[in-house]
Amino acid sequence: QVQLVESGGGLVQPGGSLRLSCAAYGLILSDSSVGWFRQGIGKQRELVALFARGGSINYADTVKGRFTISRDNSKNMVYLQMSSLKPEDTAVYNCVAFLDLTTYSGQGTQVTVSS
Repeated sequence: QVQLVESGGGLVQPGGSLRLSCAAYGLILSDSSVGWFRQGIGKQRELVALFARGGSINYADTVKGRFTISRDNSKNMVYLQMSSLKPEDTAVYNCVAFLDLTTYSGQGTQVTVSS
């Protein structure tokens, strides 16, 4: 059974930083496309950052230069380092993996940016 478990969300002030972590069980992340999506209240779900299987990395324009996706294949984990956070970054962040036409998603972690 595949499980993706996110952690690291929380409340942070504007301009602050957070690092999200995603641990995978039953799935080898390096065999997959894997990344982070988010959905704020009243907003559409959007891609934040993605490792494609070919090795390229894609970022949403809204987070370029502020967020960095990374991975540790030895731990089967993916991370999202978020800096210079803005109130509009407030959302539930999900780790999502794509493999063999199947999409796997974690339950999400809440990130709230507020003073």
